[in-house]
Amino acid sequence: MKSNATPLGPKADKDSVRRHNLSLVLRAVSEDGNGEATRAGVASRVGLTRAAVSSLVEQLLEGGFLTESGKTFSGQAGRPGTALKVARTGPAGIGVEVNIDYVSVCVVDLSGTGRVRQTEHLDNRGAPPDEVLARAARIAARTLDSAREQGLRPVGAALALPGLVSGGSVRQAPNLGWNRIPVEQVFADALGALAPDLGPLPVGSENEANLAALAELWFGGLDDVRSFLYLTGEIGVGGALVIDGELLRGAHGFAGEIGHVVVDPAGPECRCGSRGCLEQYAGQSALLRAAGVLGPDGAGGTAGTGVAELERLVRAGDKRAVAAVAEAGRMLGQVLSGAVNLVDPDAVVLGGIYRGLMPWLASHADAELTARVVSGLWTSGDGRLRASSVAGDAARGAAALVVRDVLADPAAYADPVRG
Repeated sequence: MKSNATPLGPKADKDSVRRHNLSLVLRAVSEDGNGEATRAGVASRVGLTRAAVSSLVEQLLEGGFLTESGKTFSGQAGRPGTALKVARTGPAGIGVEVNIDYVSVCVVDLSGTGRVRQTEHLDNRGAPPDEVLARAARIAARTLDSAREQGLRPVGAALALPGLVSGGSVRQAPNLGWNRIPVEQVFADALGALAPDLGPLPVGSENEANLAALAELWFGGLDDVRSFLYLTGEIGVGGALVIDGELLRGAHGFAGEIGHVVVDPAGPECRCGSRGCLEQYAGQSALLRAAGVLGPDGAGGTAGTGVAELERLVRAGDKRAVAAVAEAGRMLGQVLSGAVNLVDPDAVVLGGIYRGLMPWLASHADAELTARVVSGLWTSGDGRLRASSVAGDAARGAAALVVRDVLADPAAYADPVRG
């Protein structure tokens, strides 16, 4: 009988199989939490023979992806093996977070460890996008100089941006005032002009809340939690959904825009063009105004000093500040309850300015969630509402995204100098 089945594609050749196996071995060593991976242990984990793993390890050692040292006991019969670790030098990723009032640049090595960090507080609102991205490129160039002094070789950069990001462009970033900006190309050109010796460095881009959520997943203290809703409070309110360990992007890459869920259709006008968005009640600027830290026109100091002042006031028990944080918590809880009813996550994680305000904000958000989550499985104080870890920031998530590409195909990132 004639088959009408569509061919699935060419079968894997020897080169593609070896590239896949190189990735298996490198990821097995990278994911070993004790730092005592051995050839025998890796072989057992990935299902390859010891001889095959040994050959792959030698290639990864030669390429600068792994190092080995000392002896480690696997608990199995036979001689102790040498301990394998991902290299602290060699390929690295750079993450560049461009936010409303700061730019933060982070370089991570193959283990995901942050090795260099530079942050500058800049008011990017109203500035031309090419000027903002040129500033970011200057900070990145300085950061890369420090990274190379540590023997790190940047192989790619990823931009974290507060808006709708797709196809290398920011489609819309209301708080920056950006629309249809080809951010990847503009940043790559600016960095290339500042550091021509780097060669053409690949540049990617993603929403900053998505990348902060991924950093929380990879480096935070979530333990066994694999499905969670992440909110970050900055000038705006960003959100991301992680389901079974995978970022939910949606049909067009724009899932998670919880800051623009409408709380009150007759509420204050939002920069996105709608009215009464959550961000107008629980965003940084709204909170500072409600607490009396900033005036109606934003007067009263920079946002960074404003947040510090807000935290000082709530610690001191200032009635207006405490009431403002409580109201923001209630609004967050109302909107979050709808999201929890829709996707049923294991946890809700609050980052950005919310992390420092959790002692005064969490109980009010928790109370709304307890009252409104229809399953009846949400209980105040049960730990499902939690603060993000200090490790979960967008710049580190962006840099780690580059590193994960290296782990997925190390052969594509071999150092040409090493051959």
